[in-house]
Amino acid sequence: MIRRGPHSVVTAALGILGILSAVGCGAGTKADAPTAPPTTTTPTTPAVPLPIADWVEGIDGQIPLVIIAPHGGDLTPTSLPDRVCAGCVTGNDLNTQVLARAISDAFSGRIGKRPFLVINRLHRRKFDANRDLQEATAGYAPLAPMWSQFHAAIDSAKARAQRLHPRGLVIDLHGHGHVIQRLELGYLLSASELRLSDAAVTPLLATSSVAQLSRVALSRDSGAVLLRGPRSLGSRFSALGIPAVPSDADPAPLAGHDYFNGGFNTVRHGSLVASPFDAIQIESHYTGLRDTEANRAGFAEVFVTALLAYLRDHYGWVPA
Repeated sequence: MIRRGPHSVVTAALGILGILSAVGCGAGTKADAPTAPPTTTTPTTPAVPLPIADWVEGIDGQIPLVIIAPHGGDLTPTSLPDRVCAGCVTGNDLNTQVLARAISDAFSGRIGKRPFLVINRLHRRKFDANRDLQEATAGYAPLAPMWSQFHAAIDSAKARAQRLHPRGLVIDLHGHGHVIQRLELGYLLSASELRLSDAAVTPLLATSSVAQLSRVALSRDSGAVLLRGPRSLGSRFSALGIPAVPSDADPAPLAGHDYFNGGFNTVRHGSLVASPFDAIQIESHYTGLRDTEANRAGFAEVFVTALLAYLRDHYGWVPA
């Protein structure tokens, strides 16, 4: 988990970026994310340029919402070595790519508009799209353009979304294998920080991935209320029958409970460094949500309902 001392927001951002290989999706024990042996690989340079454009997929949208699917890719080209490095996690978040597509389809079916979608199509064994460059590629230099293109696609989606509305939201969509079947919403605040009182949590929002939203939300919600008040994203999901933490029903993970609080993408693409886009990492459980096509479709509908309310309440955006 990310720990903070009494330093400035900018210093916090740089510090978080420096330790992100240890947080977020895959930071702890994960049923569908085994860890590779801590050895070093020395792959050869490919004989021909890698088809990077085939491995990053962007789907245009019409609402101020960008959904990233970094760990659901299924392509394992033999032209790429397997990632082997100390701490490398190589197991996929099962069915998160198809879940992201189902959510996009549900938006289209409900309001005739789609969110922006950015998908990493490579298996995590080959490339990790939620890590810094070195860990994402396990040091395989020919894959560096893949990392750059993935984040450029997100930046492009955010820029196009901002033409539609002054502020917007990035959802980094993941899957966890923890025992407790609930959504884990990551704002770059640790479980121990979330267990603090509302008064103690409120100043920590300045070092969260929704730092700017806490200041400018149309709802006037701020601080801890933005994380677990009645209009928080977790509370919206909980009210619709999908347990989530943090929320009004489940304000913080209890001591000893697994919880992912955000990762590299949440820092890079959120409002910690004064971006007009906030970011929330959503770690979804498997059983009853990601496991079957019917369950994915059902969750996609709940997702649309929750996000439309969230965008209305805090960003002032409603479908035209």
